[in-house]
Amino acid sequence: MNMIMFMIALSLILSIALTTLNFCLAQTTPDQEKLSPYECGFDPLGSARLPFSIRFFLVAILFLLFDLEIALLLPLPWATQLQNPMTTLTWTSVIILLLTLGLVYEWTQGGLEWAE
Repeated sequence: MNMIMFMIALSLILSIALTTLNFCLAQTTPDQEKLSPYECGFDPLGSARLPFSIRFFLVAILFLLFDLEIALLLPLPWATQLQNPMTTLTWTSVIILLLTLGLVYEWTQGGLEWAE
């Protein structure tokens, strides 16, 4: 127990010492070149804070949602070796049905359309 406490205390002291050393030795003199956004060596033409269309975020969220549900289907080839494969088939069918219903809903609501 003493060895563990010693290791924790030593790592804490070292991290504090290295952080302090970093703050002391770091150069903190930013100029206009360092503060400007870098765009492939060219001067920026406009503001880097332009708003994105909400469609990009919607597609990203839909991708994450469907990708997560597909990840739930990945262990299914190994699940056929369980004692009751019909339960596995039932849950697989439910997940695929939910995916299909979600896709149909998004399609009918116009969530997959880029032009209005």
